[in-house]
Amino acid sequence: MRTQCPREQWLSKPIGNILAGVTSSFALVPECIAFALVAHLNPLMGLYGAFIICALTAAFGGRPGMISGAAGSMAVVIVALVVQHGVQYLLATVVLGGAIMMLFGLLRLGKLIRMVPHPVMLGFVNGLAIIIAAAQLEHFKQATPAGEVWLHGTPLLIMGGLVVLTMLIVYLLPRVTKALPPALVAIVCVGLLSEFAHVPTRTLGDMAHIAGAFPSFRMPGVPLDFETLRIVLPYAGLMATVGLLETLLTFNLTDEITETRGRPNAECLALGAANVVSGLFGGMGGCAMIGQTMINLGSGGRSRVSGLTSGVMILLYILFLSPLIERIPLAALVGVMFVVAQQTFSWASLRVLHKVPRNDALVIIAVTIITVFTDLAVAVLCGIVIAALNFAWQHAREIRADVSDETADTRTYTLYGTLFFASTAHFQALFRPGDDPRSVMIDCRHCRIADHSAIAALETLQERYRKAGKYVTFSHLSSRCRHVVERAGVSVAGR
Repeated sequence: MRTQCPREQWLSKPIGNILAGVTSSFALVPECIAFALVAHLNPLMGLYGAFIICALTAAFGGRPGMISGAAGSMAVVIVALVVQHGVQYLLATVVLGGAIMMLFGLLRLGKLIRMVPHPVMLGFVNGLAIIIAAAQLEHFKQATPAGEVWLHGTPLLIMGGLVVLTMLIVYLLPRVTKALPPALVAIVCVGLLSEFAHVPTRTLGDMAHIAGAFPSFRMPGVPLDFETLRIVLPYAGLMATVGLLETLLTFNLTDEITETRGRPNAECLALGAANVVSGLFGGMGGCAMIGQTMINLGSGGRSRVSGLTSGVMILLYILFLSPLIERIPLAALVGVMFVVAQQTFSWASLRVLHKVPRNDALVIIAVTIITVFTDLAVAVLCGIVIAALNFAWQHAREIRADVSDETADTRTYTLYGTLFFASTAHFQALFRPGDDPRSVMIDCRHCRIADHSAIAALETLQERYRKAGKYVTFSHLSSRCRHVVERAGVSVAGR
């Protein structure tokens, strides 16, 4: 992968990037409104958060082309806080969560995302694709005095027809021309058709009115004491964890799609700063949004201009363009998001499930299912744990020893592999103190001593030979292994 130069990050294909930003902004609006409503907040808080976070991360972050905003994963985290303590405590949480994200970036911990195995990445994108598609089904319901019911009859046919028309335009337009983003053309065409043909379908304005003023600076109205910290810190920590995970995983995916390398620590810093500013200006917290990022990338957005345009457009919708934007049919946005879900899902992972190791296939399936039914943080953690346990199990079985007798009274064991917590039992089974001669030499030139469990295993082995009235020595320890052993206070003889 190559790294984009500063000029390319800003000036590459400006018209195409502006159009891509406009397209992704259309998809940001309903998502941010929906997430704000999920969190029991004024929809404008979601839009303010989207404007601030999207614009700041695009301008100063480490991954051009990625779209950030008020994300659903963050909204779910803070629902209980809003219900129990109110909006002002949410704003304080957003500020503190942003500070934690900035600390993560300052400590240069963004590189830890390299610890996430590829099967976990596949499960992540598959799970989010299912979530994106499932979320669109809510738009096929209507409110009634008895509660929400599924659309039926003519309204369902109209909604379904417009969704299908939108998807057909997105899929077929690139075969005719690639000069315009297909998602933007689809939204405009379906919007014009609905407007001039007077098609009775729900619009964005039916979700919420988005007209408002420019966000104003205001410190969160909470007491600055330890009781407030006790309330907001757990939520802030969880918000930062979820936001960083989703951002860095989307970061990796964007790197792969664009075949360029971003700067994860810079992205963490920018995301944290953007959340701090959002909280101080009355906005929700947020992170990278994979659906809108896929729309931006699919529309040709590769530079900072696309993300910056998307954020600025959100502000323009709030200040000036709300009457126009509120007339966009929801069906057009649903159709675009269905396409995003289809393109996000890694269909290749289904074809290789029977080809990859069984444990990797288990990780892909498990992370996908856990992402859908719980949340991203739990899913990624479970995937990493499963992959780590599998790695430990496989390496534990690889430790072995070649045995040779140099003299009648001396036997040499030449060890191969890594001695660590999972391999100590296999290691102990390699030796038979009762059958060995009086002097035993253990050659460690091909063995690595990895942790304290390994040191304890060496001590245990020495004790076993001592009780048998025999003497064991270790030779050819590497400088690193010898340092680990000696620092633990274990006396190991030999060369």
